[in-house]
Amino acid sequence: MAHQLEISDIYDAARVLKDVVRHPRLISVSKLNPEAEIYLKPENLQYTGSFKLRGAYYKISCLTDEEKSRGVIACSAGNHAQGVAFGATSNGIKSLICLPAGAPISKVEATKALGAEVCLVPGVYDDAYQRAIELQHEHGYTMIHPFDDLRVIAGQGTIALEIIEEMPDVEAVIVPIGGGGLIAGMAFALKQLNPAIKVYGVQASGAPSMVESLHEGTRVHLDAVSTIADGIAVKEPGVNTFELCRQYVDEIVTVSDDEIAAAILALIEQQKLVAEGAGAVAVAAAMFNKVPIKGKKTVCLVSGGNIDVTSLNRVITRGLVKSGRNTSLSIDLSDRPGQLANVCSIIGKSGANIISVVHQRNVSQLPINSCVLRIELETRNLEHIAELKERLADAGYIIVN
Repeated sequence: MAHQLEISDIYDAARVLKDVVRHPRLISVSKLNPEAEIYLKPENLQYTGSFKLRGAYYKISCLTDEEKSRGVIACSAGNHAQGVAFGATSNGIKSLICLPAGAPISKVEATKALGAEVCLVPGVYDDAYQRAIELQHEHGYTMIHPFDDLRVIAGQGTIALEIIEEMPDVEAVIVPIGGGGLIAGMAFALKQLNPAIKVYGVQASGAPSMVESLHEGTRVHLDAVSTIADGIAVKEPGVNTFELCRQYVDEIVTVSDDEIAAAILALIEQQKLVAEGAGAVAVAAAMFNKVPIKGKKTVCLVSGGNIDVTSLNRVITRGLVKSGRNTSLSIDLSDRPGQLANVCSIIGKSGANIISVVHQRNVSQLPINSCVLRIELETRNLEHIAELKERLADAGYIIVN
């Protein structure tokens, strides 16, 4: 790093952002993990719906008058785009955001609504990034990098100052990781102020770029990423963020898409908070005991809430299945009168609710006098499902899945 990050940078960013961003208070949550004292830092309630506003605004505020006159450019399909648009418009600066042509319409319109000019580029994110580089050189724009910039990192680190100010005795902080700008700033600030605080990072198992990079001891470029947490689906961490994570982060873990979906569902049901996939990974790590927080006063960062409404239903359904609130059973039956009624009676007495029933006779793998009953159910939890399966087995029914 040409310029070493200093704690004074974080405090300067906090000064600049004092009257610009929201400072959401910590929320105590007891049900997410009864073994730990869990609190949420709800950055999903931030202007633009995510923490990205902090780093983008601070970076833009540090530009020279000449740089401001030429405008700024960024490449993003989501939260960073909106942060840059808000920061530039607030400072009277032109902003151009390059987006892949397939970006959700809601995100494109949200970026435009914040005052940015949008350039839709055919292809994927990498194509949009290359076009942004071309336009930067053509017009002299300043590139606002989504994570690998020390001033952007300093802006994100202001969240750590707010956590320590509100809860000086915090023992652990769990932070989402994509490119690493958020955790780099937060881990640096937390460890400078109190080295005893444990800092845990979380990535989606389908996009573990920082996990693999730290394991290999050098930055790793993934060939592909696949996760519902699109906000942290980054193929390669930054130069600055990798070094800061290597120095200041205690451990990085991964969570599956099913675990992320369960965390989104828990936040909606229990806390009335809407989180996007990337915003819920820290909560998922706490819920499923991915990090050692038993007995510790722990803060989970809910980094953003800009989930595409059209995908929310699918995510909730996955969350219901993961938490045992919804299940499907396939039962091998002998095809004779009364069998369906008897199965439904057992299910009803167990307290489960039948959503749909499919009765299939023409299954070539089964004996002629057999059939398969496929039932979708609403259940209470995983223990309830196990109890139901046991009752059906005791009655002589064979569950084939």
